[in-house]
Amino acid sequence: MLRRQIGRKFESLRKAAGLTMEQAAEHLDRARATLHRIENGAEHVRFRQADVQQMLDLYGASAEDRELLLALTAATRENKNWWHDYVGSGLPRWFQLYIGLEAAASSIRQYEAELVPGLLQTRAYAEQVFKTPGGSIDTGNDDEQQRAVQLRVERQALLTRFSAPQLSVIINEAVLRRPVGSATIMAEQLHQILKAAELPNVTVQVLTFSAGLHAGAMAGAFSILEFPMNGNGKEVEPPVAYLEAATGAIYLDKPHETAAYNTIWADMASRALNESRSKSLIQQVAEEYSRA
Repeated sequence: MLRRQIGRKFESLRKAAGLTMEQAAEHLDRARATLHRIENGAEHVRFRQADVQQMLDLYGASAEDRELLLALTAATRENKNWWHDYVGSGLPRWFQLYIGLEAAASSIRQYEAELVPGLLQTRAYAEQVFKTPGGSIDTGNDDEQQRAVQLRVERQALLTRFSAPQLSVIINEAVLRRPVGSATIMAEQLHQILKAAELPNVTVQVLTFSAGLHAGAMAGAFSILEFPMNGNGKEVEPPVAYLEAATGAIYLDKPHETAAYNTIWADMASRALNESRSKSLIQQVAEEYSRA
């Protein structure tokens, strides 16, 4: 998906420069087939920095586009499918797809009814989660559990990377109240949520028990991922609603499907505490754990 985004961006820049693929290939002294593979997001294409710079110069890319494409193409060299190291040690293939979508998203909205979202979990909290039977990642022994925890920790780096996604989280009050491990682990975890909520691209809302019945009660936990726009203001990938179960996941990308989850999200967001009041409640519960 990252390569498709890069390809669409290069195609948009080329067309904005008034160049056909043949003309661009001639100026760049590259085969037309190579440019075709780049613009179609072929997996085996390698992006050398000098080649990327040459294309950006030819297309007259703006400083903003230049910065973005240099960062994205560098990601294909340095972090290409970094999670593949975890394949074969408890990471199912259906979850690999989610990690790829997560890494490419410009916006992630998550509702969690029972657990702290993975991108906000501390290591100690994640260790408790993966010790519990029925988790979505098979952790049959201690080594696999630790690798699953490490994967979760490494995923969190996307919140502070260049062009980090906007993460909007709604959590049920039960997530705060139900102990996972010791009181110390919970206090640390809630302080971690507060710390993450200070990032400019992260918002956290709490859906309190007093909110009563809400649309998420029927839907369960889910994520909605949206992706960057191209130069023409069109989505490079359609939005995806993601639902996870113990043995698999569902990816929904039809317009009526994502629209349904947008409606559910809107209902919950309107009923949840605002950011300030949510932080106050999280801080209050964290202090209760600290005194326990």
